[in-house]
Order: sequence, then structure tokens, then C-alpha cells
Amino acid sequence: MLSASLPDFPWDLLEPAKAVAAAHPDGIVDLSVGTPVDPVPASIRAALAAASDAPGYPQTAGTPALRAAITGWLARSCAVSGAPSVLPTIGSKELVAWLPTLLGVRPGDVVVIPQVCYPTYEVGVRLAGAEVVRSDSLTALGPDPRVKLVWINSPSNPTGKVLPREHLRKVVSWARERGATVVSDECYMSLGWDETPVSVLSDEVCDGDYTGVIAVHSLSKRSNLAGYRAGFVAGDPRIVAELLAVRKHAGMIVPAPVQAAMIAALDDETHVAEQRARYAARRETLRAALTGAGFTIEHSTAGLYLWSTRGEECWKTVDWLAERGILAAPGAFYGPAAAQHVRIALTATDERVAAAAARLKA
Repeated sequence: MLSASLPDFPWDLLEPAKAVAAAHPDGIVDLSVGTPVDPVPASIRAALAAASDAPGYPQTAGTPALRAAITGWLARSCAVSGAPSVLPTIGSKELVAWLPTLLGVRPGDVVVIPQVCYPTYEVGVRLAGAEVVRSDSLTALGPDPRVKLVWINSPSNPTGKVLPREHLRKVVSWARERGATVVSDECYMSLGWDETPVSVLSDEVCDGDYTGVIAVHSLSKRSNLAGYRAGFVAGDPRIVAELLAVRKHAGMIVPAPVQAAMIAALDDETHVAEQRARYAARRETLRAALTGAGFTIEHSTAGLYLWSTRGEECWKTVDWLAERGILAAPGAFYGPAAAQHVRIALTATDERVAAAAARLKA
């Protein structure tokens, strides 16, 4: 069974702590998963509804209007002056999970993922039957010719760390010298706080040459579209063409109404600024409450989480928070190097964030 090769599903392991937190007299404050709770903007819902009479099959490649909207957004928001190829995806998680397989990574190949990272990177490598190497250092990898894919993530989930431009340039150069592909997960690009994230596709990083480089983006967080499953990949035309060719055969198609909604979302930054303001306020409330309760917050200069520690084993911290009706994600979900951290999401209503802060202060 293929599932036997995969790790335990992380969120199932959190159920006991969730039950404890749910028993709090004032109810649970769930700061674990990071799922949006604020409304989908009206203009996006209107675009979805207007396109709902869609009896025919949609285009796997995306409509010309959607591809133009993605390209325009990359130019405006990611300082991309060239013409990378683009392809809509059914959210970003399915792409992350299947990308090694879709790109022909096989048993005996190596895929490099960050030391602390989104669990689905490792899941995707295991689905392909390849070997996972966790490393943030290119020099530590050595001249291994088996490396086929290098994942980077900035802003990071879960740490909120931002990779500087020079580091990104070095990763791209290193991979090109070895014929490996760089995949940059940029799903939190719109949520820079103390630092401004840089896209791997920006002119500052790749000088308009997208060879061997692709970036993964999502509208889940910036536009509250997690329920729509709306994402895209952009970059090297050869790689994107290969993804399109395989995905056409596999029926990996974004529904036509969602494609229309994506255009509305990408063409409007007003709703993004409004959502950023909500998250900024919640971030400050939680940051003050956590530090006041003795937590240390590391990195967290961008993204949707506060990477926090009490200097103890992460499950002990999860239990401490659960006793106060607060559910957090243990660092162990994200790699062995994160065994003393928890991830605190900003995705709860203002009322629930205020409740969490009050409990931490108490």
C-alpha cells in the first residue's frame, strides 16, 4: 500500500490536544492549521457566480485571461520583467505533493528540502520513491549528482523566515551547475512584515532567465480562497510545458468558475491590503501575549505564523497551551530540528485572538 510509505498525517496526531482545548469553558481557540476565517471578498464571489454556468470542460492551461492575470500580477508584485510560463493549479498542496513525480523524479534520485519545512515536501518525495535530504546549506550537500530537485520556501512555513536575495541567487547558480531544478514555494509572498520577501523569479535573483527555476503561488492566504483551491506555478517554459503535458493526461484541471475568480483576485490588491491589516493587528496582539507569557518568538518576519518556543519539548508546550484552550501546531510536524518550537497561526477571528491573549496573560 502506497500510504504505508508516508508519515502519519500530522493533524491526526493533534486530536488529543484538540480535545483538551475544546473542553475549555470559553471554547477552543484554534491557532494550529492556519485556515482562513475571514470572508471571501465580494468581487471574487461575484466573479465565481458569473462564471458558474460552465457545462464544458475547462482548459488545463487556464484561459488566456487567467494566464494574462497571473503574468501581470508577477510583474507588479514580484518584479518579474520577463515572460515566464504560467499554469493554474488546484491549490498549491496538490502540486507540492505531486511535483517530484510529475517532473520524473524516481527512486535513486535525491530531493533537497529545508531543515524545517512544510511536511508535504517530504510527502511528495516519498510518493516518487526518491530520497529526502534536509539541508539549508548548499556546501553541506557536496557534489552529489543524484540531486534533481531543490525546494526553497520564503517566507517560510512554519518559521516566517525570509531568504535574502543573495542566498536565492546562490541556490539558483548551484542548481544550474548541477542540472537540478529549483522550486520556490512563495505562497506567503504577500505577507511581509519586518522584511520584504523576494521572489526567485524576480529580476534581482535570476536576471530574467528562468532556466531551471519555478515558483509556486497560492491565493488561499492573500485572498481567503483556501476553499476555492486556487494556485499557480510559474517559471521555466520547458518545465511548465512538461507539467501541462502530464496534467492534461491526468485531468488536473482548475474548474472554470474558479479560474474566473482567480482573475478577479489577482487584478485587485485592495482586498489584499485589507486582509493584511487584519492579520497585522492579530499578529501584534498574539506577539505581545506570547512574549508576556514567557515565549521567545524567532524569525516570524513574514508569513502567517509566530514561530514560538518556551525552551522545552514541543508537545509539552502544545499541552500547556491546550490546558488554556489554545491549540497550536507542534514543531515536530516540520522536522527534527524544530522539536522545541510551536507554530501559532494568525488565522482566527478578532474575538478568538483576543480570547487567546487574555488566557495567556492570565
